Amino acid sequence: MTTTVDDDNKVQGIVLLTSEASKYLNPREEIAYKEHRRELAEWMLNLGKDPAKAEAYSHSTAKNPMDKLDLFYRWVWNNEQRFIQDMTVEHAEAWMRDLAKQDLKESTKCNYQKSVQTLFKWMREARNRDVEWEPSIEYSDPSTAYQPREYLTQSDRKKMREAAMSYGSVPHYNSLTPEERSRWKKHLAQRLQKPKEEVTKKDFLQANSFKYTSMTFVALDAGFRPVEVKRANIQWFDPDNGVLRIPEEESSKSRENWIVALKPETVSILKKWKQERDTISKYDGRDAMWLTQKGNRYNKDRFRRSVFHKIAGEAGLDLENRDLTPYSIRHSTATYIAKEADLATAAKQCRHKSKQTTQKYAHSSVDRQSDAINKID
Repeated sequence: MTTTVDDDNKVQGIVLLTSEASKYLNPREEIAYKEHRRELAEWMLNLGKDPAKAEAYSHSTAKNPMDKLDLFYRWVWNNEQRFIQDMTVEHAEAWMRDLAKQDLKESTKCNYQKSVQTLFKWMREARNRDVEWEPSIEYSDPSTAYQPREYLTQSDRKKMREAAMSYGSVPHYNSLTPEERSRWKKHLAQRLQKPKEEVTKKDFLQANSFKYTSMTFVALDAGFRPVEVKRANIQWFDPDNGVLRIPEEESSKSRENWIVALKPETVSILKKWKQERDTISKYDGRDAMWLTQKGNRYNKDRFRRSVFHKIAGEAGLDLENRDLTPYSIRHSTATYIAKEADLATAAKQCRHKSKQTTQKYAHSSVDRQSDAINKID
């Protein structure tokens, strides 16, 4: 790759504005693109690996996607016949479809895909953009031995349910003495980030919210992908039949309508959450089943940090030495339903994307899903 050479055009040796990119840009666009790339490179080299822990990517790990993203941007500019700085999921999907036609190694296509995922991660973490991407075409590196993530054991799942019911709970306002109430107000003031004197009886009620409980129980029953937590709408919930009904146009893979069985206990908790949700003003006119404190849908990073890690920590699960993520919930749901029923039932409950597995769905039924989900914790 031919590059420009001025010192201001590099971050730790990573070139920001390449000569190839310059061919598409006017002088003003060159400045915008270079500073855009500078922000991304500095983020990767300081925070990118794990922003919550301020862990950075190594120089070599950062340089590789920076080089590939330059190609991605040029590909978009060429196709759009104009300069675009903020890439979208639609741009990424179009590039993946184009890569599918090219005579490239699967590992190369995989690296291109990972570079775009890193870009979107930066957009979420550093720029607070609500962008999630689940590629419709997924490339993998065949040279990398696949090690499945650790999934929750039956005991872990039981502890998660118990923790979801106890997490953040506070005593009833009227049951406390003035001294006890003062201490709990101080505790809630810290949690809610507001002055102690502004903590009210309503705050005590909301502290015992069913939100995290319902999120955890539904995720455990349905084997939700993180993106499904984000997309979940309250209209999916069918309390009369004890199921979630996910329309094709709202499903993560947009392939068919899905009916997902729920435990009776989960149905009761979700009913309580729906009643509570109806009293919270930020949900007025909104379809989202769950919103963050700031009124946004949960992206995968927010769900991992604000829900999964908190509930898993409350449950006493070892997050330091075990490879546990929100996908550990999904993997455990599929594993234990397959054990209790069969692969087809697990695939139906978890909305499996594999065409080969989809062929077995005809042998499943909602009754079998209900039987299976009620046999596991």
